[in-house]
Amino acid sequence: MADPYAPVAADAPSSQVPALRWDEPPEGPVLVLLDQTRLPAEEVELVCTDVPALVGAIRTLAVRGAPLLGIAGAYGVALAAVRGFDVEDAAQTLAHARPTAVNLAYGVRRALAAYRSAMAGGGDLGAAAGAALAEARLLHRQDAESSARMASAGLALLDELLPGGNHRILTHCNTGALVSGGEGTAFAVALAAHRAGRLQRLWVDETRPLLQGARLTAYEAARNGMAYTLLTDSAAGSLFAAGEVDAVLIGADRIAADGSVANKVGSYPLAVLARYHHVPFVVVAPTTTIDPDTQDGASIEVEQRAAQEVTEFAVPPAAGAEAGAGVPVAPLGTQAYNPAFDVTPPELVTALVTEDGALSPVTGSGIADLCARSRQATMG
Repeated sequence: MADPYAPVAADAPSSQVPALRWDEPPEGPVLVLLDQTRLPAEEVELVCTDVPALVGAIRTLAVRGAPLLGIAGAYGVALAAVRGFDVEDAAQTLAHARPTAVNLAYGVRRALAAYRSAMAGGGDLGAAAGAALAEARLLHRQDAESSARMASAGLALLDELLPGGNHRILTHCNTGALVSGGEGTAFAVALAAHRAGRLQRLWVDETRPLLQGARLTAYEAARNGMAYTLLTDSAAGSLFAAGEVDAVLIGADRIAADGSVANKVGSYPLAVLARYHHVPFVVVAPTTTIDPDTQDGASIEVEQRAAQEVTEFAVPPAAGAEAGAGVPVAPLGTQAYNPAFDVTPPELVTALVTEDGALSPVTGSGIADLCARSRQATMG
């Protein structure tokens, strides 16, 4: 039997390779992922025929980014249903594949609810599987629509905060089409500014230790013809001091009920720098990233990742190394502190941009109002 997690070369042009797609070859339905661990050296797709393969892709960050994880989770439930696996068990496994990203569990719950509803309504397994797949596809479309609305709202906010254009934006991690059903979250705002002729420079943090900024954001900026410059995370302070940053735009993996923001580690120091230098610090995320059940920042579970991500430097696959191979950069046995995320308190966030507009200041009552409006829009 073929390896369900075996990579296959992506045959579409680079500008058209989607981060995630559902496919139905003769052998049966599959979920196809653009392997983000191999970018920018090569565009390779992973074919997942079951949930364990998808969970592996999630944990190794072959597929990543809060909104896209939600979409992947929903398609994962559909994949289990269509292929006749235990849907309840698959949903449980998927929902806990990465603890901090709230969208993953959200997407799983939506597809699972559709599956359960179809079964309770007297449908057979085929109809229930179809319902789960339809819900995953709906979530995929909705995320693309949310991305477009966030880009518009974010650009309007930038123009309000920084009249005259020529924005110099600093971003962290990767928040573009690789994390979304559309063109992304924070990156989509920068892209909208670029298309409107109002982006002077996109400053791209490397985002250590896994270099999502260097590998992925720079890759997306180059594909879109944006003016961008890469910097080490530790150089951001000198950039602020030189007056070269007009605004910081980041995404989010979870937003607590009080407005605290969990995002890729390194985001909180940027918020502190931005406050000291009187620079707007803007979070761009869909309302699905808000978790009203998480009371505050201290209640957010922060994922701790393997020490080797810090003690070794990964060798690009194109250099002939095996997956996961790395060059040691610290003495053998060195302990490492490697949280995947940090938490920024709401008082350091200038504004939160969602598909329903911008919230400023970011407060618990404002977050509650946003969630209420989002629920009403969904019900409508």
